[in-house]
Amino acid sequence: MQPLPAPPYQPPPGMPTIIHLDDSMIVLDKPAGLLSVPGRGPAHADSLASRVQIEFADARIVHRLDMATSGLLIMARGLEMERRLSIAFQQRQVEKRYVAVVAGRPSPDEGEIALPLITDWPNRPRQKVDFEAGKPSLTHYKLLSHDAAQDSSRIDLRPHTGRSHQLRVHMMAIDHPILGDELYGDPDSRHAAERLLLHAAELTLPHPLTGAPLHFVSTPPF
Repeated sequence: MQPLPAPPYQPPPGMPTIIHLDDSMIVLDKPAGLLSVPGRGPAHADSLASRVQIEFADARIVHRLDMATSGLLIMARGLEMERRLSIAFQQRQVEKRYVAVVAGRPSPDEGEIALPLITDWPNRPRQKVDFEAGKPSLTHYKLLSHDAAQDSSRIDLRPHTGRSHQLRVHMMAIDHPILGDELYGDPDSRHAAERLLLHAAELTLPHPLTGAPLHFVSTPPF
């Protein structure tokens, strides 16, 4: 299925909400519709990273959220903290929990999706399941509630790997696309919401300087 043409980039204005700030890191609540980092061309230069760097020149991106996804995003302060946080992500010391609203009701109510993913090069930025060349990808899902009238479900998603578009492709692959997903949804699920109903709701990680356990929460705006 071909995605819809991309609309003009019109990100929400203003500085993203700062959840946590110290000399080592910044935790922000990214709004939907704002790029994590600048995209291609001057029309896509505005991003969370560029806005934050105006105020905190040493802020550096260590992971990203899709433009359409909202929620918690970490920036390091300085090269050494960037290195330490990048290692924490690589070694899977960072636990991430997302909340999404999907079409239908997954069955069983809780399970794992282990489908290897690779870039769909002719249709970038789309990703696809590829059992021969794809990279191992694992997502755990759990049903939180089901809306019978709308035939949609609110689910807890925990990615154990960090592939591009992983949650979106995995839910589409089991026939429960995330509502409002312009890239992977069918016409009904695409038009069921005005935005992608995917939110990075929790992050747990060791502090990059002290090693103290940190836990951050952001309530989904949907």
